[in-house]
Amino acid sequence: MTALREAAGRYLAIRRGLGYKLKTEGRMLGQFAVFCDALGLDHVTIDAAVAWATAPAGADTSWWAARLTVVREFARFQAAFDRRTEVPPAGLLPRTAGRTQQPYLYSPAEIAAMLQAARRFANPLRAATAEALIGLMAATGIRTGEAMGLDRDDTDLAGAVLAIRNSKSGKSRLVPLHASTAGHLAAYRQRRDRLCPHPATEAFFVSSYGTRLNHTSVSKTFARVLATAEITTPAGAARPRPYDLRHSFAVTTMANWYASGADVAHLLPALSTYLGHISPATTYWYLHACPQLMTEAAKRLEATWEEPS
Repeated sequence: MTALREAAGRYLAIRRGLGYKLKTEGRMLGQFAVFCDALGLDHVTIDAAVAWATAPAGADTSWWAARLTVVREFARFQAAFDRRTEVPPAGLLPRTAGRTQQPYLYSPAEIAAMLQAARRFANPLRAATAEALIGLMAATGIRTGEAMGLDRDDTDLAGAVLAIRNSKSGKSRLVPLHASTAGHLAAYRQRRDRLCPHPATEAFFVSSYGTRLNHTSVSKTFARVLATAEITTPAGAARPRPYDLRHSFAVTTMANWYASGADVAHLLPALSTYLGHISPATTYWYLHACPQLMTEAAKRLEATWEEPS
């Protein structure tokens, strides 16, 4: 093993010890080390970092920037041990302004159609899992990976609460459930255990093979659900994703707050915590994802200006 690979392994071990998963970052850093080996380099250089980051020709510039960020963070660490290390400066490969894909906001009718479409799968276990998974994500806004990562012990349905463990940035949180959501999950659990009494995993949601769900299987299932539910987008528009259920939940929650005259600024930290965001500023981005929310926010601001001092 080369010195650069050993250094990368040490860096990843330290960060993982602090709670970071770094699955994608670890794979990228390994690829960069192999790239440097092929060039005969035993330390990080800016030229090598940029050449590797931009190697996927035609890729989105945000993807290039993300790849370079992985090398930059490693280089900052390695510079303390090897003075030859060159740290790529921030902004060298800037990300595309804003988010790369505008979220698709599902209407309540579309979510109901998706649940109905999920029930139409020929395999009864696949149908039950798809319906329960989509329903949970729509009702709570949890991430796709968080839903797939749930184990049986993480679901306290009697207490109507989920335990999300080691999610984004290694964070964990409790997610309270509405009684109806807990009831639907309990019904799924009963049906799952009847259809698959000896699963190969401790996962709460299981595939038709009794294994834990993965992103590939969920994406395929979701695409079929969308087709059956006849949910389409105009030509050139981004295809709806499972993750957009999270956006829809956040936007609907905030829209209901505005409609009821609630103090959204005061309630926003609670929604941020519920969703597992680092800060309310991240949650506030949903205002930009929905013109109706922007309009309501502007009206609220104008009313504040018009109040007599």
